[in-house]
Amino acid sequence: MAETLIIIPTYNESENIAKIIPAILKYSKGEVDIAVVDDNSPDGTADVVRNFQKEHENIILINRLKKEGLGKAYVAGFEYALKNGYEFIFEMDADYSHDPKEINNFLKKIKDFDLVIGSRYVQGVRVLNWPLRRLFLSVFANLYTKIITGMPIYDATGGFKCFRRKVLESIDLRKIKSNGYAFQIEMNYKAFKKGFKITEMPIVFVDRIKGHSKMSRKIVWEAAWMVWKLRIKSLFNLL
Repeated sequence: MAETLIIIPTYNESENIAKIIPAILKYSKGEVDIAVVDDNSPDGTADVVRNFQKEHENIILINRLKKEGLGKAYVAGFEYALKNGYEFIFEMDADYSHDPKEINNFLKKIKDFDLVIGSRYVQGVRVLNWPLRRLFLSVFANLYTKIITGMPIYDATGGFKCFRRKVLESIDLRKIKSNGYAFQIEMNYKAFKKGFKITEMPIVFVDRIKGHSKMSRKIVWEAAWMVWKLRIKSLFNLL
């Protein structure tokens, strides 16, 4: 078993998962384990993963009964990682918006930090193929989050990151109820308030080519409210 686990949540990502798994295996040189957390995708995503498992012992399938959202999928992956002794735990998208070539750069960085965030905004804007409206929304959301929470993070909503296990051990994962951008903000904020060493590493984010974005108005509003919820809880030591 490797000391690093890459968690990839999926829902109807059969085409993308068929491409991203070989790329991760190639660029990590097989030195990481991959856990795909699938929400019972009707397009056969889990079957694609099972086919990879026939030849690769380092691929894990966590098959959930129904679609419950990004946050719960990651929590399931985190719980698996902690139970099985992994030291470094990644979040990563299935749709190739996160470049597998960056995995080794994360693993170099995490030697000196507790949480490494792949940042689209730490050194200018590094986003490709997004419409301007979505880019402006993302930039504004991160500025809004930074001002209200006080976190010194330029990309608090990004989903390509690596935790040391002690960060996840310090958080009561049973209390994590958020999804989407709000989930990313909540995890970052709890790590920040607990005093862990956090850094951002510049990455290039490329919009998905296959499949459909899970973005919705509900996800945006959840994130907008979450920053205030976290700040209020912090004032009363309720995190």
